[in-house]
Amino acid sequence: MSDRPDRLAATFTRLRSADEVGLFPYLTAGFPDRATCRDLLDTMALSGADGLELGLPFSDPLADGATLQRANAHALGQGVVLADAFELAASVRERHALPIVLMSYLNPLFAHGLQRLAQDAAAAGVDGIIVPDLPFEESMPFERACTAAGVHLIRMVAPTTGAERLTAIGARASGFVYCVALVGTTGARPALAPELPRFLAAARRAIQTPLVVGFGISTPGHVAALVGHADGAIVASALADLIERTDARELLPTVADFVRELKAATRPSSPLPTH
Repeated sequence: MSDRPDRLAATFTRLRSADEVGLFPYLTAGFPDRATCRDLLDTMALSGADGLELGLPFSDPLADGATLQRANAHALGQGVVLADAFELAASVRERHALPIVLMSYLNPLFAHGLQRLAQDAAAAGVDGIIVPDLPFEESMPFERACTAAGVHLIRMVAPTTGAERLTAIGARASGFVYCVALVGTTGARPALAPELPRFLAAARRAIQTPLVVGFGISTPGHVAALVGHADGAIVASALADLIERTDARELLPTVADFVRELKAATRPSSPLPTH
């Protein structure tokens, strides 16, 4: 493993000592445009985000709902590519020490070359990479490249993941495990999925690595309900929805307020609803 600082491990150690859930806002690289995206990432870092997830736009984002599909299409229409995502990550890294995780479907990474990709990600200050369509059974070559570069390959599990597979994924997990909160695509939801408590309990039994929940986490109440049950929360579509409907002149303060509200919800202990 590289001697790069493990910002994810340090962040989760700090959060655990404070009994807090980590807040990881997600933004599609280049959305709504390159300059505003950079300003938004900076604003979220300054407003209490514990880490940032940066999505590489892709033409066929199978796991994403309508909101993030629009964000992907908008960024692609401006010609945003992997180099732009790395430039944005490097820009954040110049000013902030919080962890940065890149999310991308496999095709653009494979085209770049997996070993080169891991090295370039490390050079840009990226701490982890999530690849939703990378089969677990075929992930070892990329895992080796990431490990050599000091970058975590973030695994994903879902409510449909069986006990044996949870254990296998847990044995190779690094950085954190992304827990998909529901069956379906991304998108803001009015309530947490009813199967989430059982799923997180099963994942916790099988996996020692921190658990971070995404898909449908939309409100401070959702985040508060995860305290004591998960180690982090990813908010994506709700943030993209907010960006879409907010006047450009009010965008940065509005997003700052939203992130502060979400972060405030990571601190009080709340029971996870079972219904």
